[in-house]
Amino acid sequence: MRFEYEPELLAYMEKKKKRNISIEVASSDHSDIEITEIYLRFVKDSYADYLLEKKRYRLVETSVGKILLPPYHLVYDPVVTLGLKYFWIFPRFTYQGIRI
Repeated sequence: MRFEYEPELLAYMEKKKKRNISIEVASSDHSDIEITEIYLRFVKDSYADYLLEKKRYRLVETSVGKILLPPYHLVYDPVVTLGLKYFWIFPRFTYQGIRI
């Protein structure tokens, strides 16, 4: 599996000095409709160490930084593309190649 970054995400990471991305699954347990989705976020070095040591996340090192994969099963394509889109002025991650 190989991770690729879109240019918008690379520029944002350089501008904000971010290096570590955590991939997680978020679920809603407090409603009548159950929703489960993949959630990506930036994490600090100390929290990345915590996820690796205590939560048993898997580490993938890239030329840009670290990708932290959860210990539970997700389906990954051979090439996973990470990007960034803006909703109004708010940035959000985009991804291709990851499925629950």
